[in-house]
Amino acid sequence: MREVFVIGTGQSDFGKTPERSAAQLGREAALEAIEDAGIRPADLQGVFSSRVFDAMVTSQSIMKDIGVARIEMVNVENACSGGATAVRSLYKDVAAGFIDIGIAIGVESMTTSPVAGKLIPPDKDDLDGQMGLTMPVLFALQARRLMETHGATPEDFAQVSVKAHDFGALNPRAQYRKRFTVEEVLGSRMIADPITLLQCCPNTDGAAAVVLASAEVAQRYSDLPIRIAGSALVSGEQDFRRPDVTSMPAGQRAAQLAYEQAGVSPSDVDVVELHDAFASEEIVHYEDLGLCERGEGVDLLRSGATSLGGRIPVNPSGGLLSLGHPLAASGVRTIADITNQLRGRAGDVQVPDARVGLAQMLGGVVNGMDVAAASVHVLTR
Repeated sequence: MREVFVIGTGQSDFGKTPERSAAQLGREAALEAIEDAGIRPADLQGVFSSRVFDAMVTSQSIMKDIGVARIEMVNVENACSGGATAVRSLYKDVAAGFIDIGIAIGVESMTTSPVAGKLIPPDKDDLDGQMGLTMPVLFALQARRLMETHGATPEDFAQVSVKAHDFGALNPRAQYRKRFTVEEVLGSRMIADPITLLQCCPNTDGAAAVVLASAEVAQRYSDLPIRIAGSALVSGEQDFRRPDVTSMPAGQRAAQLAYEQAGVSPSDVDVVELHDAFASEEIVHYEDLGLCERGEGVDLLRSGATSLGGRIPVNPSGGLLSLGHPLAASGVRTIADITNQLRGRAGDVQVPDARVGLAQMLGGVVNGMDVAAASVHVLTR
């Protein structure tokens, strides 16, 4: 296996842009990543793209107007982990020596999708979903359990949202650049008790892209390539084997595999971008990623360790809660944001001297499983 490096990142603005097609959004992110890498489009040897809704030959639709054709292009779907799956798929091709350089793209146009303005509907054979066990309800039940077993309070969940919006206000590409107080978060419309509206991520349009290359190519084009030291993707676990609803075994397993491959421990990580579709979820991931001991996630939040200036800042981009969540794009965006942190070019949300970063993404609900897919990438400077 060869070492693989990120040498270029790109992202569109995140927001509601129904006037722009998914291909246009993807093209903007891809062009920015190609320019950032300092390569010509013709240098690319492979393209992996991901899109959840209305997906069809996404890679080809994005790349045709960039002038890239007649190379291998693959289109993948893995719900919210789709973008991370595209990155991992490209990573494996470069690591194995099939190609030396390629691009991974995640893109979504939620405002023109079939679920625009609606809840994502459960499958017809998903009895729990048909009876009302939708995504907000699932996470509300988990939040209730955190309150019973971890001593969490609604104010703790609101604080996660306040932190995310404080960061998002500093991110020029965030969908919402507005700060809120704990009282405003708690006072927003109740969605599924104890989760209020401002504890839910918004529907978002957007795209992100990364250019990956072998060591030889990376040294040719980049002064500061960022190594993908660990890459893991696993499916979920059957719910009846799940010992504790305050943990998501797939996310925990993916983290263990990525740490082992990278040869680092959680205490080595300087900055994290993770899946925070609902505010209470972030506390669960603290524990599953090993950022603290089991049962200490609430204390980690309250200590300020996960804020800027703390021991381990989490979601300095603003996360899904503030930056927005264009499903398949988010897994690529988190890897791009961690790359920018390790390159020292994260602007107002830069974590000083960050050298090891972690990008995590979960995706999808399958009836009877904790989650459909979970991915973790560990990147090092």
